[in-house]
Amino acid sequence: MEAIPSASYSMTLRVEFPHRAGSLGRILTAVGDAGGMVGAVDIVRMGEQQTIRDITVNAHDSEHGQRIVHIVDGLPEVRVINVSDRTFLMHLGGKIEVRSKLPIRTRDDLSMVYTPGVARVCRAIHNDPDRAFNLTIKRNTVAVVSDGTAVLGLGDIGPRAAMPVMEGKAALFKQFAGVDAFPICLDTKDTEEIIRTVKALAPGFGGINLEDISAPRCFEIEDRLKQDLDIPVFHDDQHGTAVVVLAALINALKITGKQMKDLKVVVNGIGAAGVACAKILMNAGAEDIVGCDSRGIVHKNRDGLNASKQWFADHTNSEDLTGGLDEAVRGADLFLGLSVPDVLTVEHLQSMNDDPIIFAMANPDPEIRPEKAYGHAKIIATGRSDYPNQINNVLCFPGIFRGALDVRAREIDENMKLAAAQAIADVIPENEVSPDYIIPSVFDERVAPAVAETVADAAKESGTARRVQEHSETDLAATSF
Repeated sequence: MEAIPSASYSMTLRVEFPHRAGSLGRILTAVGDAGGMVGAVDIVRMGEQQTIRDITVNAHDSEHGQRIVHIVDGLPEVRVINVSDRTFLMHLGGKIEVRSKLPIRTRDDLSMVYTPGVARVCRAIHNDPDRAFNLTIKRNTVAVVSDGTAVLGLGDIGPRAAMPVMEGKAALFKQFAGVDAFPICLDTKDTEEIIRTVKALAPGFGGINLEDISAPRCFEIEDRLKQDLDIPVFHDDQHGTAVVVLAALINALKITGKQMKDLKVVVNGIGAAGVACAKILMNAGAEDIVGCDSRGIVHKNRDGLNASKQWFADHTNSEDLTGGLDEAVRGADLFLGLSVPDVLTVEHLQSMNDDPIIFAMANPDPEIRPEKAYGHAKIIATGRSDYPNQINNVLCFPGIFRGALDVRAREIDENMKLAAAQAIADVIPENEVSPDYIIPSVFDERVAPAVAETVADAAKESGTARRVQEHSETDLAATSF
């Protein structure tokens, strides 16, 4: 089944053609016949004989885009002057920048922002290190740290190639929650070196967001940093995915009428996200979970399990099932895919329990195409933006860090994650929940504030918050004298 044209493969064709009736229509028809999706059509120059227009076209991959260009350029009396890849244009020079919050126009400004006045602020922090939260960017800043070993669906592409993703993450932090985030890509895969480096960087940050670090190393890195640092450390590939999955499931169960404790859950893909999803579902009340990887069902007696898969085997599959995905999904209520494309079939869906829930989250191509699953599953969700029910981490991490920073939390604990999931689910009023609307849009402006408030409250209740009473910045500055 051919993929749907997407803005991620969007290009602008600058095309010259005769200035007469029907010429533009023939070009647009040719694009449509080639499977492209036309967006904007803008006039660049219109003359008596020739017209130049910019035509925006979405393709479904790079080769498809090149094919469309070749077809248009081959039309009689038509010339493609230039082709711009709109995605690459958005990344030119990077996607984020640093700006000063203060104008520095006079000697007085300079003497307070920098020397000699800044020395007084430095001494105040030296005498009371906690004041760094008020008097530096620490109060609102997160480090987005990666070694580039597990980037999206690309795998180990290294720190330089990982930077566009980390920049994008930083942009999302700012856009959705007002959090300043810095992308930091480390040129090492050594676990000890990564831990040392992050610990050395930590004084300047209020939180650490680990990103795209391969399993099983990611588990040790996060665990060690959580033990050694007094600021939140959050591996979004694990916990962000888990929080949003739980949020979607909370609302899905409202439709099916099933209870969390009664579900049979199949997790396909027992990497970092799969293990984290299993943990949060268990914390939410799920009791019957079975996991599969490329070698089949994960069980206690299987050889060659790494530490994280051994934990999974010890805490799931209470019936000691063996075999493959065929055996795992039989009689299941929820299929949670964090694996590879096209592993789930219609026959699998037909072997599941009544009203099965399918979260097929492999990107960019899910474990089963929604078009195939329609009519066989009660609810279908993916990680894609071009289908209903997109399960996307951006619903979680901006708000969860916003809430943690607001109360200067020492960590992001399990109660805060559960609270975040419930907050995301509750954004949709119960009377509006439907099979194609179990999770809010990533652009729903209610989400981040709701998550932040709920997470902050959970941090206060669990005692991980260091700031319970709100003070004005003026009051905090006045304590310097």
